[in-house]
Amino acid sequence: MENLPLYIAATFGITVLLTIWLFSSATHFAKPMLVFLIVLTLAQSALGLSGFYNNVNTMTARFPMLVIPLTVFCTALFLTAKGRTFIDSLNIKTLTILHIIRIPVEIILLWLFVHQAIPQAMTFEGENFDILSGLTAPVIYYLGFIKKQLNKTVLIIWNVTCILLLLNVVVSAVLSLPARFQNFGFEQPNIAVGYFPFLLLPAILVPLVLFANAASIRQLIYNKSINLKNSK
Repeated sequence: MENLPLYIAATFGITVLLTIWLFSSATHFAKPMLVFLIVLTLAQSALGLSGFYNNVNTMTARFPMLVIPLTVFCTALFLTAKGRTFIDSLNIKTLTILHIIRIPVEIILLWLFVHQAIPQAMTFEGENFDILSGLTAPVIYYLGFIKKQLNKTVLIIWNVTCILLLLNVVVSAVLSLPARFQNFGFEQPNIAVGYFPFLLLPAILVPLVLFANAASIRQLIYNKSINLKNSK
């Protein structure tokens, strides 16, 4: 991983910052959430820089420590009254445009594959079609919220599709981790997620993107004030 060109890590770092900024914007820059994301990002980064996640013999066992903290936190928001109130206060337009970050993420994954840090299956040259979510996000944003030519059903279907596309690559990422239950990518396992800054993909980006989709679906179902075509 030390032989990776600097531009790959730099591009990923900018993508992480953009994601946190867009998500914070959707929360109306709620200070507690922003502080939590910054602290978690710094903590996971420190662990990554210490080498905690990059040992191929323990990477799979420690991988849940990357995913669980933010995933559990986001899930808990749906399970509490205050959490649901917070979710319903989010700006759904910003939650939608946030998915443009999936475009640079997919480009970075391709670069990582070229430099033998992940298997081809995790890229859009393999079995990962998540870039479609990023490419369609501006279209959905424009037609749905600016031109108001899409109804809630279309937006719900789009968000569900985005979740499925992301879960598809998550499965590929987990099943190509070195050792343990590795099912493919034996010639080129998924080692990138054990190194800083790429460990922030499962630690920060994936949970936030999934949460953005799930929060949007909740709002589209329960928030009657969202003004879309033929919305009732």
